[in-house]
Amino acid sequence: MSQPAADAVDTAEAARRTARSAFGHDDLLAGQADATAALLEGHDVLLVSPTGSGKSLVYQVAGLMIDGPTIVVSPLLALQQDQIDHIERSAAGVRAGRVSSAESESARRDVLEAAAAGDLEFLFLAPEQLANPDVRAQVAALRPSLVAVDEAHCVSTWGHDFRPDYFRLGDLLAEVGEPRVVAMTATAAPPVRDDIVTRLRMRSPLTVVTGFARPTIALAVERQVTADDQRAAVLDAAASAAGAGIVYCRTRPAAEEYAAALAERGRRAGVYHAGLGHRRRAEEHEAFMAGEREVMVATSAFGMGIDKPDVRWILHAQVPESLDTYYQEVGRAGRDGEPATATLFYRPEDLSLGRFFSAGVPKRADLDRVVGAAAEVGDEPRAVADRTGLGPRKVGRILNLLELARQSRTEPEDDLDLAAVVIEMAESHRQLERSRVEMMRQYAESRRCRSELLIGYFGEPQDDRCGSCDNCRAGVAPDPRDRADTSYAVQGRVRHEDFGDGVVTDLEDDRLTVLFDEVGYRTLALDLAEGGLLEPLD
Repeated sequence: MSQPAADAVDTAEAARRTARSAFGHDDLLAGQADATAALLEGHDVLLVSPTGSGKSLVYQVAGLMIDGPTIVVSPLLALQQDQIDHIERSAAGVRAGRVSSAESESARRDVLEAAAAGDLEFLFLAPEQLANPDVRAQVAALRPSLVAVDEAHCVSTWGHDFRPDYFRLGDLLAEVGEPRVVAMTATAAPPVRDDIVTRLRMRSPLTVVTGFARPTIALAVERQVTADDQRAAVLDAAASAAGAGIVYCRTRPAAEEYAAALAERGRRAGVYHAGLGHRRRAEEHEAFMAGEREVMVATSAFGMGIDKPDVRWILHAQVPESLDTYYQEVGRAGRDGEPATATLFYRPEDLSLGRFFSAGVPKRADLDRVVGAAAEVGDEPRAVADRTGLGPRKVGRILNLLELARQSRTEPEDDLDLAAVVIEMAESHRQLERSRVEMMRQYAESRRCRSELLIGYFGEPQDDRCGSCDNCRAGVAPDPRDRADTSYAVQGRVRHEDFGDGVVTDLEDDRLTVLFDEVGYRTLALDLAEGGLLEPLD
């Protein structure tokens, strides 16, 4: 089934041949070729590439070329099934399967037996399946040669979508041998990238960043005064927009309300949020992909794995909680390379939603219960949840914070007040989340080129205006090349007397933005920074 890896001198060309023969791709994009060649040459790889840019082809091509099965860790069942269908449809004779909560016990057993017999090249797992000791032992027995971690930003506590099940992946993967690892994400600022590499224990890692620009998507913000004005504007835009589109809402009730209102206006509208049952979500997803729904009204739950190429427009009925989320969601549009639009209907009052949803600080009593239960039953989240009576998500977060607390201190654990350290770290994380909300405000209220600002948030400076956003079209966006000369550099490390160490993520003509390790994002006046407020460390 698998093909031997090529010699280092022609790995890129060998990868292109495999992409053509197995998957029908005439060529590999630059980032795909670089990442695949690095894997074939023995490196671990972090691939940061926009949504819809073909990251999955990297592990698929490398998986066929490296002898041994490939494990794919992916958080969504729909995404897993899409990838399985694509592999088996495109690559003749190549089998893929999954172990998930959607299959019966006998079906999961059959898949693992097929993998053990060498009949399966790609095995898909959700992180919680890999956390199961029995499943993990069977995966280790397969001696996998490659592990692909999708949505890898979920590993990082710095990431905007941190998930407890992902946090332990580095430890879990260490128990299945020493396979090469490719971690893939569409959104990861430099500190998140560093954290992913550390958390996954990546060896000899190569980071491949393909750029964040989405030139086919015209960005715009429409500021609204009242909630009624906002609702009317969203409905008018969604009712009149041509082609397929998505309306993103912050809450489930808002999604239900907008979907019903659009249906009354004659649009074939669906609704998608985490409060719906699995079958209903799958039906809505499939109907939208098949063109049976013109409009999907959804919360951020309608995100990963949405790969419909002809989405022509995205509307945000309320401001998202972060630019990370916003970038991912607008990236659902225009994947076919044709023009698309993304419009944010903005009221400053909506920013309070982001503050409300930002991660809370655990109560001391809950921390003590988890610490006591873990001492008795171990740190497996389900066992601790059963012993404490606390919810699995809360327990998972507390266990992760406890592990972070241990890792962040050099004193013996007996000398640590772990609960106090956890509370301090949770406070810091809450400040980070709230600072992301303020960065969302900056984007919505700025007169800069919106594409330049959005890309700068991820530490990738852009020297030209996009020409297509509302600010560029109105002629109010300053030229990015007019930035003042400064001793600071994007991605350079700096130190602030009060905020501590951080990394510069964006530079303007009169200000700079820094992601501080302890307090999150802060925007500082450039003249004050250069007056001694901010010390360059690089």
